[in-house]
Amino acid sequence: MLGINFNTVDLMSKALDASELRNEVISNNIANVDTPGFKRSDVNFESILNDAINSNKLAGFVTDKNHIPINSTSIDNIEPQIVQDNSTSMRLDGNNVDIDVEMSNLAKNQLYYDALDQRVSGELNSLLTAIKDGGN
Repeated sequence: MLGINFNTVDLMSKALDASELRNEVISNNIANVDTPGFKRSDVNFESILNDAINSNKLAGFVTDKNHIPINSTSIDNIEPQIVQDNSTSMRLDGNNVDIDVEMSNLAKNQLYYDALDQRVSGELNSLLTAIKDGGN
């Protein structure tokens, strides 16, 4: 057995996609720091993932490929969501972008992305090593 969990790789791939989306959203926030009335946005992924993992719903048991899954949590159903913060205002013009917070979030997101990237690469390198050394 290779010891590689492809569900984990798929999940990390989803997290990489969410991190990439978050980078775009933060960059948009920074680009609009001086736009009157602009409201910052953020990406909600980790809480959606956490809810899916910790869901205590009863799942239907599928015995045939034609059965419709009941309350099952599939990795394919987990998608990041863009949420807009309309509850705060930093300035009189209604803009709520704090450039220091956005720059901090950008750096944090980059570290998160790099860590995920290294983990996915490690999993795939394990697979490659197993394939190369499999016959020996």
